Amino acid sequence: MDDRERLKTEVSYFDPQRHPASPSRRRFLKSAGVSGLAVAAAPALSSVSYAGSPDDSDTQAEAPPAEGQRRITLTVNGRREQLDVTPNVILLDVLRHGLHLTGTKKGCDHGQCGACTILVNGTSINSCLSLAVTHDGDEITTVEGLEKNGRQHPLQQAFLEYDAYQCGYCTAGQMMSALAILQDDDIGTSDADVREAMSGNICRCGAYKNIVAAIQSARGAMQGGNA
Repeated sequence: MDDRERLKTEVSYFDPQRHPASPSRRRFLKSAGVSGLAVAAAPALSSVSYAGSPDDSDTQAEAPPAEGQRRITLTVNGRREQLDVTPNVILLDVLRHGLHLTGTKKGCDHGQCGACTILVNGTSINSCLSLAVTHDGDEITTVEGLEKNGRQHPLQQAFLEYDAYQCGYCTAGQMMSALAILQDDDIGTSDADVREAMSGNICRCGAYKNIVAAIQSARGAMQGGNA
């Protein structure tokens, strides 16, 4: 099931002037489902709406979440965001559809390929396996958050210099896993250690040798104070 089949038209920015506080019966049935079983068994009923940033003064006077939804606050790449989500929405869909951060990719949707890897409170996770409601208040970093003030992160530079990609679909997840590895002092620094730690990220093009070389190059740049 792809992104469009999963969420269809249920992903939209929250606009209090367009959507009343009390949803219609039809809207309720779409977002909440007719039963808990329906919500669990039919991903197409999941929905996420952007409710604005608490840091923006023009988003303070907002309508409450629709029935069947819960309002959560996430700090994504340094910016606090509010979203209204149904209980079965995964974090990956919140990022891609609610916040339009499409750098994080949906690969297998089963936590097996690593394309959806992001950092939550500094720890790498598969965002396709994690429900958004469990991350209320968490700090999240996606691949879009690597660049700072128009300057690429050493990992981004290294992946370019070492051709550590081919089709590029897995690249965002590879870089986010690599960042977690480079920030973890308990993981060894040898090529073998890196390969083992990166084993959860699949590159179907087979660019593994270049990926390891890029990570080791980025390690040197980060230790030299270029992060």
